[in-house]
Parts: sequence; C-alpha cells; structure tokens
Amino acid sequence: VQDAASGQDPKSRGNEGSQQCWKEEIREILGEIQAPLSPLLLRLFHWLLPKLLTRLFLSVQLHLGQLEMVLRAAKTPKVPLVFLCSHQSQVDGPLLSFILLSQGIGLPRVTVGAGSSPRLRSLLQRLGGIFLPSGMAQTLSDRDEGLPEAVLDAYIQEVLQSCQPLVLFLEEPPASLWLAEPARCWLLRVVRALRDGAVPDVLIVPVGITYDVAP
Repeated sequence: VQDAASGQDPKSRGNEGSQQCWKEEIREILGEIQAPLSPLLLRLFHWLLPKLLTRLFLSVQLHLGQLEMVLRAAKTPKVPLVFLCSHQSQVDGPLLSFILLSQGIGLPRVTVGAGSSPRLRSLLQRLGGIFLPSGMAQTLSDRDEGLPEAVLDAYIQEVLQSCQPLVLFLEEPPASLWLAEPARCWLLRVVRALRDGAVPDVLIVPVGITYDVAP
C-alpha cells in the first residue's frame, strides 16, 4: 500500500503532509470496502432471518454429509475457507451467512455486488458484507494498478490470514454461465495472496444454491 501511495507522486516520499493525505485516502477506500461489525445488528438479523425464511419457503435443505466435510475442513489450522458460490437471488448472501454462523464455522465476509443504496450498503457492511472500492478498475491485468487495488489486496490478505471464511459469488443474478467481472476481481486478490505467500494455502468450497422458485 505504501509503494502504491508513494508511486502516485515519487517526489512526495517522506513528506509528512503527503503521507497524511495518503492515510486519509486509504481510510476512505477501506471504509468503502468494509465497516466494523455490529453485534447488536447481527443478533437481530439472525433472529429475524429464520422467521423470514419460513414465510418465503416450505423448507431449506442442506446436504448433511457435505456439511460434515466442511466442518472438518474448518478445523484445519491456519488455512482459511473460501466459498465459491452460484448466485441466483439477493437472499443467497444472508442465507449462507446464517448457515455458516449457526454451524459454528464463523461469520463470513460476503462479497456484495454493486447497485446497493448507501443505506443498504452501510447495513450490509455491518453484517459482514464487503464491496469493491468505487471506481476501481476491474481488470485481470497486473498493469494500471493504483491505491484502491493495493488496499483491496492488503484487506483480502488480512481476512485470509485471520482465517475468516470468505464467500465469493461467481455470478450476478439472474444467474448466467459467465463469470461476473466483480468475481474475477475478488478471485484475483485470493490468487495474489497465495502467490505472495500471505497464506500457505486456502480450502476452496464450491457451493450450489438452488430454489424451486427464486425469490
């Protein structure tokens, strides 16, 4: 992050005023990505969600054998879980977050697509949602990388190093057969964390979510 910040203006390296401006810009970028979790909102949300699900669906079914495999994998020391998920509805994120937390795997960081209002974005961040910084170039190229990309790289490294579960949605609803551009951007950060040695390994968990009728 320091290299990316100083690279914007090499002559300002060591200048206290410029460093303070970088810090403020970095804080703004980080605030666009995530926010501190709210224990009160989390308790309220996970009390309300089962009531909502019973109104939306007749039942929610899990493959218990596969769930047991995930629970065993979650006990692997110092190796984070990365869930790669199909995406058919905006209910997917809250549903998967509730399941993982209720099974003792932990509260995941869940990627959320663009298009949320500022209030909804703030609420989702308090519940564990993470967003791409605004205006960030969503490219697979290593070139034209700036400060937002560097901050996002560092953030994903911190999430993986702390072994927080990470949920990445591969599609944008309505589901398609193409990998969504935001998903490419998130996946690139995970690959870089592995390549740079931030974590020794990650456990990839494919997740399929289907509905008789998508809400």
